[in-house]
Amino acid sequence: MPFTNFIQEIVIKNLTDLYSQQFSEKDFQINETKPEFEGDYTVVLFALVKTLKKSPEILGNELGTHLLKSYPDFFFGYNVIKGFLNLEITENQLTLFLQKNYNKDSFGKKPSNHKKVMVEYSSPNTNKPLHLGHLRNNFLGWSIAEILKANGYDVIKTSIVNDRGIHICKSMIAWQMFAEGATPELTHEKGDHLVGDYYVKFNDEYKKEVGQLIQAGKPKEEAEKEAPIMKKTQQMLLGWEQGNPEVRALWEKMNSWVYKGFDETYKRIGSDFDHTFYESNTYLLGKDFVQEGLQKNILFKKEDGSVWVDLSDKGLDEKLVLRGDGTSVYITQDIGLAKQKFNEYNLDKSIYVIGDEQLYHMKVLKEICRKLGMPFADDIFHLSYGMVELTTGKMKSREGTVVDADDLVDEMIATAEKHTEELGKVKDFTQEELKDLYDTLGLGAMKFYLLRVDPKKRMIFNPEESIDFHGFTGPFVQYTYARIQSILKKVESEHLAIDHIQLTRNTLLPLERQLIILLEKYVNAVADAATEMNPSIIANYVFNLAKLFNSFYAEHSVANAENDQKKELRVTLSVMTATVIKNGLQLLGIKVPDRM
Repeated sequence: MPFTNFIQEIVIKNLTDLYSQQFSEKDFQINETKPEFEGDYTVVLFALVKTLKKSPEILGNELGTHLLKSYPDFFFGYNVIKGFLNLEITENQLTLFLQKNYNKDSFGKKPSNHKKVMVEYSSPNTNKPLHLGHLRNNFLGWSIAEILKANGYDVIKTSIVNDRGIHICKSMIAWQMFAEGATPELTHEKGDHLVGDYYVKFNDEYKKEVGQLIQAGKPKEEAEKEAPIMKKTQQMLLGWEQGNPEVRALWEKMNSWVYKGFDETYKRIGSDFDHTFYESNTYLLGKDFVQEGLQKNILFKKEDGSVWVDLSDKGLDEKLVLRGDGTSVYITQDIGLAKQKFNEYNLDKSIYVIGDEQLYHMKVLKEICRKLGMPFADDIFHLSYGMVELTTGKMKSREGTVVDADDLVDEMIATAEKHTEELGKVKDFTQEELKDLYDTLGLGAMKFYLLRVDPKKRMIFNPEESIDFHGFTGPFVQYTYARIQSILKKVESEHLAIDHIQLTRNTLLPLERQLIILLEKYVNAVADAATEMNPSIIANYVFNLAKLFNSFYAEHSVANAENDQKKELRVTLSVMTATVIKNGLQLLGIKVPDRM
């Protein structure tokens, strides 16, 4: 059991013993002791003062004395400062923790809880390549899936591909009009990039035609409807919906180019899925609940035959669920797909990793499912995240100003190469080793930078800042891991009895104590990251661990420690720090280099 949880449990027991009342974890807080005070963990007593009608000093001293008396093997000292009871853990307890866990790759991972969770992320359109926004989405979704796995969940990673609709037909019609038979093989261009070029080409041509019609005297709104390329696109969409063989063949061909391009990008960035849904297979789902909802008076019809739901009692407005011509809208198919997911996979929770611009849509989805009495409604969770922009500003795919994911990855790897060569420490690397190192550092920098921020916050991505070897970055943490490997290599020939360290009081130096206590907190960091659906907790944890280890190593030698006992302790600390850094970064999808 983590120290924090254990202390919480025994504080509740000791408070009950002392004051003959029932207490819970809500009555106090357990925090890490602030650096300026002596102690390792702090019990915040303020909430108990009013209940027990005792001053903080008296309450702290009574509880501290009782804890030391009850658990002499765990606590060896305490002090009370105002409303804070600062507790010190015995050194034998700290070293016992090290001995049990220093070489456990499973440290921080929980056994199966027999709960099944689906995490849906990425969800691209097949009219353009993945871009920076998709990268934050993919890294966030993949990381949450891995964090949930570490907490004992059975996780299914999924994506839904938006492969139909007017936006897809825009790329198709522009390719027909302007491509002259161009293919990825002929142009030596990735398929998703090729199709994306024609999506931009559509918009350029559309603007031109609208402008010409306005010049000819048509109002803007009418010109936008009458533009020849838009009419052709709408006709193509109708052909697709009617199953026109030629339209469907072109659709399949161009989508196949895009899927191949997506797969290359996913492989490169380390994103994967257990199952992929396609909107072309799901867009008809959900219509069955409409009739059921009408019969139960949950839904209602308007004069034009369209079907709506009134969510005003939930602070939302009326929402269209079926058009007058009988065609479904996005919310209809989303309800149908949600139902399919829960029925097919027997889920306990379904997590949608979707940008915060869809907050309203996701609220509507849950509320309609609740009104329809669907049992899974409360198990739909929207993991909302903020928009990510570059330092140059917002991106618009229709205007071709989006930074493609592939181009950004190339830039990150090139930047990693430049920074690494400036350090001049890789002269003995082979070309293959260098390529692997630059990939590891470039992708690691990008993933860490995008995941170190709370998902709910909007952010600006700065490629140059993200790869600073001395900042709050992935490469700084990766460098610390590589540094530890170098330290361990120096002492690997020595047979150290690190399973038999026996320390007495005052043997541990302050930085050694701090490092052990921070290592012990990794379990809670992994648990908190799952509870809060927030990988930035892991990113911040591993950065702080790397920073503390570097401070420790700057003050205390490992290979040339004062005595064998100290050497054994510090090697153990180094081994465990490296293991925890490696495991923590793996939860973020980041690799670690053995040397750099």
